Amino acid sequence: MNLVKKTNGHYFPSVFDELFRPDFGGRQMNFNAPAVPPVNIKETEAAFEVELSAPGKQKQDFNIEIDNGLLTISSEIKSENNVEEGKYTRREFSFASFKRSFTLPESVNDSEIKAAYEAGVLKIFLPKKDEALPKAKRVIEVND
Repeated sequence: MNLVKKTNGHYFPSVFDELFRPDFGGRQMNFNAPAVPPVNIKETEAAFEVELSAPGKQKQDFNIEIDNGLLTISSEIKSENNVEEGKYTRREFSFASFKRSFTLPESVNDSEIKAAYEAGVLKIFLPKKDEALPKAKRVIEVND
């Protein structure tokens, strides 16, 4: 029984055949589409911290909403440039948007959530409810 697939007279596909396929690696490549910003989520004893990397934006570019335990971070930027020089007119349009949603655990205190944008990173601080915080260790003495 032969388990190696033979293609184009060769036993292994060419690396170049794979690199220059229109769906490289099985994905459709669209170089004009903006990427979704990467997110780091860290849990500490007192809170969850969300960090979203979005350099080149302003703090007013972000829309952060919480609805029924769903945290949604989105941004939409539109711009249009018109340059007229003599007989030439150049119009350029750009549009960039993204939307990320995360289901919040029930332990998050939604009334105390804070956000800040600094050095290209949007940081969202999601504190835990008091009942979700770790309890202090108690020492119980045994009576005679």
